[in-house]
Amino acid sequence: MILGAGDDASAGMLDSRPVLIVTGLVQEARIAAGPGLTVICSSSDPQQLRSLLADFDPLSVRGVISFGVAGGLDPALKSGDVVVATEVMAGENRWLAASALSEELISGAGLDRGAGLGRQRVIRGGLAGVEKVVAAQAGKAALRSETGAAAVDMESHIAAAYAAEASLPFAALRVISDPATRALPALATNAIKANGDIDLRTVLRGVARNPLTIRALYATGRDFNRALRSLRGCRGFLLGGESFVAADL
Repeated sequence: MILGAGDDASAGMLDSRPVLIVTGLVQEARIAAGPGLTVICSSSDPQQLRSLLADFDPLSVRGVISFGVAGGLDPALKSGDVVVATEVMAGENRWLAASALSEELISGAGLDRGAGLGRQRVIRGGLAGVEKVVAAQAGKAALRSETGAAAVDMESHIAAAYAAEASLPFAALRVISDPATRALPALATNAIKANGDIDLRTVLRGVARNPLTIRALYATGRDFNRALRSLRGCRGFLLGGESFVAADL
C-alpha cells in the first residue's frame, strides 16, 4: 500500500523530492502521511514490502526512512520509548544509518547523553530485522544476545537493503510497543488484516474461545496505544519539526 506523496517546498531543502517512509501497519502509515513524504505500508508482510519496493522508482525520492513501532529487545526499554537506529542487522547483513539523513529528518543536531523528549526516552541503538514476529520473551532474549540490538521489526532491514541498492541514504525511527519483558499473545500476532489494520472480529472470536487471553490482550493493547501516541509525537521530526536529543544506548 502506498499513501500520499508530495514536495515540501517550505522546508528550504536543495532536493525537493519526497522521502520514502516505510511502515508495517496502516496506523503507522496514517501517522506518517503528509507533504514531502511518500509512504509505503507492508501490512506486516515482508514479501509484500519487497514487491512494493521492486515496483517503486528510487529516483523519485531522496532518501528512505523506516518509521513505526517495534518489539523491545533491550530489557531497559519500555513501551513508548523511541529508538533512532544507528544500524540495522539481519543475519550476516548490516546496514549503517546515514547520519546526514538522521540529522535532517529527525532534527538530531547535538544528540546528547541523558536527554529525552517530554516523558519519552529517546536512545540511539541498533535494530534487528526479522521475517516473522518475535513474540516470546525467550526469542527476544536470544536475538538480543545474538545482535546486541535495542529493538526488532519486520521492515527496517528490507528498507535498508533497498536504500543501499539504490544508493539512497537511510534512517530509521522506531517506537517500542511490546517490551522485551513481555510476550506477545498469539492472538494479537494473528489478527492483522491484509491492509495492515487490526481484525477486531478475529480478536473477539479468540477471546470467546479462550477468555483467559483477555488480560494479556489488554496489556498488549495498552502498550500498542502508548507506542502509537509516542509515534505521533515523533511525526514532526520527519519534516524537521521540533528538535530533540537522544541518549546513546
